[in-house]
Amino acid sequence: MSVAHADLDASPRAGAGRHAFDLDDDASYRRWRAWKLRHRTRDAAALAVDVRDLRAVQPAERARLLQTIGRHGVAVYRSPQREAASDLPRALGAQLGLVRLHANWLADEDGISPIAVARAGDAAAGEAPAARGEFIPYTDRAIGWHTDGYYQSDAQRILGMILHCVRPAAHGGETALADPEQLFIALRDEDPALVRALMHPQAMSIPPREDEAGVARAEQAGPVFSLLGGGPGRAQGTAPAARAGRSSAGKDGGVTGHLRLHMRYTARTRSIRWREDAATREAAARITALLAQGDFVLRLRLEAGMGVVGHNVLHLRTAFTDDPAAPRLLYRARYLDRIVAPEEDAWRLEGAEGVEGVEGTAGTEGGG
Repeated sequence: MSVAHADLDASPRAGAGRHAFDLDDDASYRRWRAWKLRHRTRDAAALAVDVRDLRAVQPAERARLLQTIGRHGVAVYRSPQREAASDLPRALGAQLGLVRLHANWLADEDGISPIAVARAGDAAAGEAPAARGEFIPYTDRAIGWHTDGYYQSDAQRILGMILHCVRPAAHGGETALADPEQLFIALRDEDPALVRALMHPQAMSIPPREDEAGVARAEQAGPVFSLLGGGPGRAQGTAPAARAGRSSAGKDGGVTGHLRLHMRYTARTRSIRWREDAATREAAARITALLAQGDFVLRLRLEAGMGVVGHNVLHLRTAFTDDPAAPRLLYRARYLDRIVAPEEDAWRLEGAEGVEGVEGTAGTEGGG
């Protein structure tokens, strides 16, 4: 295979055979690409799933969530539950196989991070770590395109996420989403060398973060695109722990069958270092341009009771203005697990006829 894997060791993937992300396997890529573009949408409403009770998701609701995540990498749920209860996203995640929370040092004791503007008196009152206000999620400023935990090591890769809205901002604070697989398609169609550069194990490096005690986080170098799973002779969903919506331990988030694409990215220009070669610089510039072009970007405003659940997709937040009496509050849950969505393999069951006729401007997905 021509691609580099996240753990720099292709041997565990040997049984996976050729696949859609193998730059030398054009036949598999064309079939997968046709399926992805057929389901591509420009309307965030196509990702919406109504969930009556996040603590007790019904089978039909769960099936729709998994189908939507399988097609788009993420689903947008709408719930009538508007209380400030961090157990809501935890309960939803557990029912979809997200159980291994990554509790970063700014999260609350339950591992959930309340994303709100840090106020001067919060730390003194014991309501939040004093350092929250030093980080952009806890401000009212815009956050550019990124995947969560892009500065994490391979062993701590963020593979699943939930953003649950308790209160929206008075003005602004919109969310934009982009499926990394759609970005992969755009780049590969333009020039496979762009993808190859982004799969280099030194493609993107995050310098160490230092605090008063010294190095708080070591430098992290790695690929932008990497692959998960691919255990020999095992198809996705056949092992008991890999059935739809269940979790399995391991640094690949329970992915043991067909290979899955993982993306690690930030649009930041400070505190980031790209590999110093022409191909990587061009690839990074094309990511910026394609996201700005917006052919596969979905924009929405999360209202109270709404949320985003799925894989660690690209997302951003616009700047906002709070109502002092009801400031914006989201709960963020980040997971080391990846949701098992059998719909991701639907393309394998479909014939290859019509593949060449599928264009990059696929229509909006219908219902179901």
